[in-house]
Amino acid sequence: MPICIPSELPAQSVLNEENIFVMDGKRASAQDIRPLEVGILNLMPNKIETEVQILRLLSNTPLQINIDLIRIDEQVPKNTPKAHMDAFYHVFDDVAGKKYDGLIVTGAPLAHLPYEDVKYWNKITTIMDWARRHVQSTLFLCWAAHAAVYHFFGITRQLREEKLSGVYPHYADDPFNELTRGFDDTFYAPHSRYGDIPVATYNDVPDLHVLGASKEAGAYLIGSNDKRMVFITGHPEYDPDTLHQEYVRDVKAGISPAIPQHYYVDNDPQKGFNVTWRSHGTLLFTNWLNYYVYQVTPYDLNALTPPSTEG
Repeated sequence: MPICIPSELPAQSVLNEENIFVMDGKRASAQDIRPLEVGILNLMPNKIETEVQILRLLSNTPLQINIDLIRIDEQVPKNTPKAHMDAFYHVFDDVAGKKYDGLIVTGAPLAHLPYEDVKYWNKITTIMDWARRHVQSTLFLCWAAHAAVYHFFGITRQLREEKLSGVYPHYADDPFNELTRGFDDTFYAPHSRYGDIPVATYNDVPDLHVLGASKEAGAYLIGSNDKRMVFITGHPEYDPDTLHQEYVRDVKAGISPAIPQHYYVDNDPQKGFNVTWRSHGTLLFTNWLNYYVYQVTPYDLNALTPPSTEG
């Protein structure tokens, strides 16, 4: 949340130069407060596990948030009971007339499939375009991040021969950006992906800025200049054992995966794992909700307008 200080206090100009959000008493007294409306488009097969992971990160804020769980269509996923989907999820077409303060689009297990071969590609691009008109800020995770960058900017990911898997050290490229506010000089985040887009490729797009990256894992956190889109190529939402479960699954499938890097104690799967990313993940989602959603979204969502670049 912002700090409220007298408008003439000298500290205000210093804080403004550091891009720290401050509010004077007049603006604070005029604020109206209402719950935030946030949608979660869940593309993962195990819906319940992903729901818990994301909702945990959204819950660490004093803001009241109303959540809509959204599905592409009425097809029943293999790893989630139909009763759960029917009880808790909205089909996208049923909420397409609604506007949201924030939208989160999860990853999907579509690592090697060309985008146009994804069975719901036309639908997902329709939703991405819809979000530009109906959502204040959209956060894309992992596969969805690369898919959205491809759709909006024509940037094609490069596929690695071996999956990038592990918990990697990162640095904040712009420590004064609101999204990285409070990050340590080195912070950690899990990655589990085959796709890569170089940092320089993102930064060559005038509307994009890499805010966090890793020397080993590459670009991690990318934001649009207007705060309307955030792309996260890793998994700050992962539970402590998620990478382990993926590794065991791949071993059983005969894929012969590499051991996730910087994850197991002494690099030994029998010794347990180091959990080094959860505080960062919580802070990242809190910053997104506060600075990219709450502080800029209109009180009346009907007043939400498309980005200026779209007219």
